[in-house]
Amino acid sequence: MSVRLPAAARREQLLAVALDVFATEGFHGTAMSQVAEAAGVTKPVLYQHFSSKRELYGELLDQVGNQLVDAVTKAVWAEKDPRAQVEAGFAAYFRFVARHADAFGLLFGSGARRDEEFAEAVRRVEDTMAAAIAALIEADIDVDHRQLLGYGIVGLAEVTSRHWVATGESSVRAADQLARRVSELAWAGLRGIHRD
Repeated sequence: MSVRLPAAARREQLLAVALDVFATEGFHGTAMSQVAEAAGVTKPVLYQHFSSKRELYGELLDQVGNQLVDAVTKAVWAEKDPRAQVEAGFAAYFRFVARHADAFGLLFGSGARRDEEFAEAVRRVEDTMAAAIAALIEADIDVDHRQLLGYGIVGLAEVTSRHWVATGESSVRAADQLARRVSELAWAGLRGIHRD
């Protein structure tokens, strides 16, 4: 029998359990009954909080995306020097990946992009991060150029992270070294930017 939790706490518990189940089984391989069983609740309790598996999965994508964006933006804004901001942003991104590989996989590696609704959630994360990065680029270039570079930096972090996780080398300790290496590349590129 499950412990009676306040609605908000139960919802958070269900999201955490669902993340584990979806990370293991994937969207199509997961049934709501599996999530309910793993959470120690009945299916009706699960359906009180989420009307469908799609709603639950979509909310998970949004939650993970918001957590990643928050971690990166807080780290970047804590630094004043542009060079330090670049490294802090990558470090926060890679630390998030190291600590939450399942969440990262759900967002960027689970096939979410094959479903238009879920792909939109991923795009929102990328759009938000690219816009935040573009706003920090100090170069004599137009807004579209800045935005394009923002997406390039987001792609650099995302693809590097996917490789890093796939090789089994991801760890919080290794995140800082990876951030230094990737930020060197990004910083060198950013310093060479000029108007076309």
